Amino acid sequence: MADQRIDLAGARILVTNDDGILAPGLKVLERIAKTFSKDVWVVAPAAEQSAASHSLTLRRPLRVQKLGPRRFTVDGTPTDCVLVAQHKLLTGRRADIVLSGVNHGANLGEDISYSGTVAAAKEAAYLGVPAVAFSQCRDSDGAAPWDTAAHYGIEVLRQLSGFSWRRRILVNVNFPALKPDEVAGIAVCPQGERDAATSVNEYRDPVGRPYLWIGDFSSDRTVQPDSDLGAVAGGKVALTPLHLDSTHDPSLGQLRGIFA
Repeated sequence: MADQRIDLAGARILVTNDDGILAPGLKVLERIAKTFSKDVWVVAPAAEQSAASHSLTLRRPLRVQKLGPRRFTVDGTPTDCVLVAQHKLLTGRRADIVLSGVNHGANLGEDISYSGTVAAAKEAAYLGVPAVAFSQCRDSDGAAPWDTAAHYGIEVLRQLSGFSWRRRILVNVNFPALKPDEVAGIAVCPQGERDAATSVNEYRDPVGRPYLWIGDFSSDRTVQPDSDLGAVAGGKVALTPLHLDSTHDPSLGQLRGIFA
């Protein structure tokens, strides 16, 4: 597929996530999808799969449970859900677009590498299907203002109807932890980089034995104000196009010279 636009009104939409079938963000995204199309399918993990990245379940069988018309759970990863949906569950024809999320928490900067939400969209792109990953940033108390995702999710999809999707492209969207009327707009921006790495914290259990817990990124600060991190920090919805080709072209030329 190259340079294709999507008519959302006639589209078959697949909705998935990494927070699980009972996640409030999934309900938000399902409502967003149904404002555009009547042909909406939900295939989501049976349990939370946060930070599952692009993992596949290869060493045990997958169990699928039908919850209702066009609604299923898979006891696997977000990537499993997209594969199973496209190959086995969506009858008649495959999805025209895959929507993943809305994640409870940001997927900015380095998060993209770990995120199961983004991985589901990546898997769709590998299968030649346009995909959008949605994440709602949390406030200082850990709460997610879902009204912001609901409002701006519709706006983002409406404007993406004018986007010419190219092969192996997906879009990553992050909503700031603000009320809808406080959002400063939508910024199209590159993936950023935090100025601090992931923390590994050491604690002791009730009997004094030590254990480690991989924590959150130390901060969302960045020296790249025009990145996704900078956009969200400035109160904007961050929209970042991603490409599945990880080749670094400048190094490719240099290495060809070395190994000629």
